[in-house]
Amino acid sequence: MASDARAESAEFDSSKAYKNWEVEGKFFGDGREVALLEYMHSHPELEQLRGNPRRVLEAIDTFAQSVTGLINIGETKGTVVCDVIAQHKPSTVLELGGYIGYSAIMFGDALKQAGGKRYFSVEKSPLFAAVATSLVDLAGLRDTVRVVVGTGAEGIRRLHDEGALGGRIDMTFFDHHKPSYTADLKLCERLGLIGKGTVLVADNMILPGNPPYAEWVRASTAEKRELDRVAAEKGNPNLLYHSRSVTSFEPSGQEDAVEITECTGIGA
Repeated sequence: MASDARAESAEFDSSKAYKNWEVEGKFFGDGREVALLEYMHSHPELEQLRGNPRRVLEAIDTFAQSVTGLINIGETKGTVVCDVIAQHKPSTVLELGGYIGYSAIMFGDALKQAGGKRYFSVEKSPLFAAVATSLVDLAGLRDTVRVVVGTGAEGIRRLHDEGALGGRIDMTFFDHHKPSYTADLKLCERLGLIGKGTVLVADNMILPGNPPYAEWVRASTAEKRELDRVAAEKGNPNLLYHSRSVTSFEPSGQEDAVEITECTGIGA
């Protein structure tokens, strides 16, 4: 059985809090993403932003702190994932749910600093993907980060069929449609993309939470076989996972957690 230990992150710096995400009942897709892109490319220090991931992220944060909240992972939780990248030094990272490219810039830069090669960010919305591609380019990471338009499953299959993932994923970051986490992980398992040493990081494990995903990555092989017996989407129950939850904060200051899971091998 995998560990369910919880670790606390540093306290949230309220001076960096984003404005409320909800505006007239909407959390995204109401024009704020295009407004962000216009803000970035009319920034008075645009030339200083070019090729500087840290400064690009700071400018995005400033927009979300002063204009309209954005559903980014933010600096606090983002640092937790950057630490995972620095520790495990993946060559290839697959992100499901790219939004406007904040995490792709932050983690793509961390991947590059750790000696990694490719960061694939899958985003369902063509508009959000276009914004992300522009901001990734502004940050000087287009040789590292590739944005792919599609659902999680579509992106996984496309990249697998292209051979872009090299036969196995070193690290996957789940931050897309929450009910799709488990199904898309199982798809990766069926395609043979998960193996010993693969690291899985799943966001929003408290806000809003994802019990089916947590149950799968924390279950024993016997428990997963039983879960798969009645599941519509089958995975590979023989994969051994060790999983832990790290509590942290959304950029709004609300408590959340990421689930960090390592594949330790294949059982009988």
